Amino acid sequence: MNAHVKAGLVTAFVALVLDQASKLYLLFGYDIAAHGAVRVTPFFDLVLTWNKGISYGLFQAETASAQVLLLAIKLAVVAALAVWLWHAHNRIAALGLGLIIGGAIGNAIDGLAYGAVMDFAFFHLQWGASRFDWYVFNVADVAIVAGVIGLLYDSLLGAAKAP
Repeated sequence: MNAHVKAGLVTAFVALVLDQASKLYLLFGYDIAAHGAVRVTPFFDLVLTWNKGISYGLFQAETASAQVLLLAIKLAVVAALAVWLWHAHNRIAALGLGLIIGGAIGNAIDGLAYGAVMDFAFFHLQWGASRFDWYVFNVADVAIVAGVIGLLYDSLLGAAKAP
């Protein structure tokens, strides 16, 4: 196993632990369900929502069989990403893949444990009479997006830096 693969695996583990620790603390330590929406700053709230689909609420799986199918798809994607990670030839790709794998596993654990993914971070802006609300998300979602950005950077600019 090369150093890039090890770095990707460590990154996946760290992303998974941070995701699950934040969710467990908010659910059972802080009891966010009892607190409702919690204003942290004028532009950020903690709000408990449950997502039965994939990112941004796409492909909602309301029935048990649909949830099992969605979980199987998520696990197949994680397996494909793990194969890609095993063949990663640079650190940026390996770290990006690790972030995506860790985030995907974190959200898959939620699906198994709760039947839906726990989301809690909510950014919003008020500008005069206009209001902008972002999607409610979690640490796993941040890891996945950061991993995709890393892979895009590697594919678009990484080749230009290669000797």
